Amino acid sequence: MNAPSLKLESAACPLGCPPGHAPVLKGVDRLHGLPGEFQVVRCATCGLLRTEPRPTPDTIGQYYPEDYGPYVGTQIRAGGGAPAGGLKRLLLTMFHRLVRSNEQAIPPLDPGRMLEVGRASGAYLATMAAAGWQVEGIEFSGAAAQRARAGGFKVQTGSLEDASGTEASFDLIAGWMVIEHLHDPVTALRKLAHWARPGAWLCISVPNAAALEFRVFRGAWYALQLPTHLYHFSPATIAGLLGRAGWKIERVFHQRNLSNLVASLGYWLEDRGGPARVCRALQQFPDRAGRWSYVLYPLAWFMSLFGQTGRMTIWARKAQA
Repeated sequence: MNAPSLKLESAACPLGCPPGHAPVLKGVDRLHGLPGEFQVVRCATCGLLRTEPRPTPDTIGQYYPEDYGPYVGTQIRAGGGAPAGGLKRLLLTMFHRLVRSNEQAIPPLDPGRMLEVGRASGAYLATMAAAGWQVEGIEFSGAAAQRARAGGFKVQTGSLEDASGTEASFDLIAGWMVIEHLHDPVTALRKLAHWARPGAWLCISVPNAAALEFRVFRGAWYALQLPTHLYHFSPATIAGLLGRAGWKIERVFHQRNLSNLVASLGYWLEDRGGPARVCRALQQFPDRAGRWSYVLYPLAWFMSLFGQTGRMTIWARKAQA
């Protein structure tokens, strides 16, 4: 049963396909245990998966509590300890290059103007500002946006669909795990294209619903994250969405990261009465992986070769008029 204050709406396929879809699965909010059961359907024409019906823009905020993971995990960290010495710094740099996960990979660009969409508590803005970029952001959560502003960054509060910007002003636009949350992704991506300079880059990440882990775990798939994930993309459907909005994909990276797989196993075991402590530890793996991400890296690297790690990073450029 849905929460009394939750309003649901139906939406057509954003790619403009004729009416018609098939049910795929039903699921619940596993991140916070909030009430409601939600359905995922597949467009009969293009195959895009979407949550249908879905919470309306004015009521979905209740599924983004203040302890929502990205709000907490992207805060600017004070201090950080003394910088490593020359040799240690060189070795650490070489190690990190060797085990790159491609989670927030961007092309080799000279610093310019950058916009981050979503997840704007400030950590990525701070990283890019330190690298010489002029940065600003847009964030749905007022509290998260305020934390970023407290760090000295210009961040608008509200949805991307309602945000304001300046035509042809950004060299780079980043959106890490945000497109799947948008109610009107085509309109939002067209807006970003309008704000982008000629030749500008769009770098985004999304879960990959074409990965085997989705077919195996289904409603227990960690990256399903109902009802805040309104769309569930494959490489083909994200390409169709970006193309319709004025962007051309240049490269797709399958991230070398197995967090989805480990956390999904925790949900799967929980559904079958597994030990609560084990289930909880597995479910919290994406936020607490630490050195285990390096231990699992060889397997993640191998699975990424076949597009089976469940997360994609995509580079796209503004299409020529």
